Amino acid sequence: MKLAVLREGRDAEKRVAATPETVKKLIALGFEVSVEAGAGANASMPDTAFADAGAKIEADRKTLLADADVIFSVQGLEGADAGLAKKGAAQLAVLNPFGEKDRMQAYADAGLMAFAMEFVPRITRAQSMDVLSSQSNLAGYKAVLDACAEYGRALPMMMTAAGTIAPARVMVMGAGVAGLQAIATAKRLGAVVSATDVRPAAKEQVESLGGKFVMVESEETKAAETSGGYAKEMSDDYKAKQAALIAETLAKQDIAITTALIPGRPAPLLITEDMVKSMKPGSVIVDLAVEAGGNCALSKPGEVVEVHGVKIVGHKNVPSRLAADASALFARNLVHFITPVVKEGALAFDFEDQIIKESLVTKDGAIVNERLKGEK
Repeated sequence: MKLAVLREGRDAEKRVAATPETVKKLIALGFEVSVEAGAGANASMPDTAFADAGAKIEADRKTLLADADVIFSVQGLEGADAGLAKKGAAQLAVLNPFGEKDRMQAYADAGLMAFAMEFVPRITRAQSMDVLSSQSNLAGYKAVLDACAEYGRALPMMMTAAGTIAPARVMVMGAGVAGLQAIATAKRLGAVVSATDVRPAAKEQVESLGGKFVMVESEETKAAETSGGYAKEMSDDYKAKQAALIAETLAKQDIAITTALIPGRPAPLLITEDMVKSMKPGSVIVDLAVEAGGNCALSKPGEVVEVHGVKIVGHKNVPSRLAADASALFARNLVHFITPVVKEGALAFDFEDQIIKESLVTKDGAIVNERLKGEK
């Protein structure tokens, strides 16, 4: 069994899909591991570290992919490179299938067996494979640090001989994995934290971390969560009521961190321009959903802009801003995914297994994922 680890080529991507630690584990499973030269350079993992772990370093991508049975990547092969891989090779990566259907078709045409790691179901035995959670956790932490870097004041209360500094008020919008980590980080830094989410179940989690939960409760919110643990899109009536409550709360905040995403759809608009105008001068908004359209109407992907006296942070690929740790967690997710597939030194995918079935996007020259078949 041969496994190839790619060097990422997309803008702002510093992560790598394997580490020296996971290379050793993959070799122990029976893989011959080849790493593309420079793959870990941006994550503080030089080629020598991979070589010392037992991997072969390969400078030529065509050679790397020619006989690889398994391909590890963070964001996957570009469509133009899909033909370099051998037919039937299994690719594991975050693929953005809803947003890049042409690339999925290129994988199908090339005969790749492509697995979208973001489609791994949120079930108990797949928790160690959940790349969305591992990366979102770091994104939530980094969002608070990015907010602090732009905020011109301190976060905690400070009592000094010269007087008292009031604590900053932080509001986190969306209490998923990223949001909960943002709440915990802001609390550790001494801020007064509030949070909102459409799912009533999030209230207990927010309050357990010391945050105040802000939400319009209605009959609709009782069914606001999918079986996979994601938030559903709410009705226009509910959105209007929630927006009014948020607008009132947001005007009192110093920092807002937005994390709301809906799989396969544009990010919901949570902060309008009028809400931005209502915030205090010097306030900061960090939009973690900026690459999916943004939760803030004024955020711009890859930029920090100041509008109406408010700084709006729209960094792309926030987990990649913590490349070493993000890579370490991502690489372990992939190892946990591939380990049960290896049987007696050979690959044996069980296509009836829930994890395999739900994450598989292309196979035998076709797009096979049920979530994509209805997409036009």
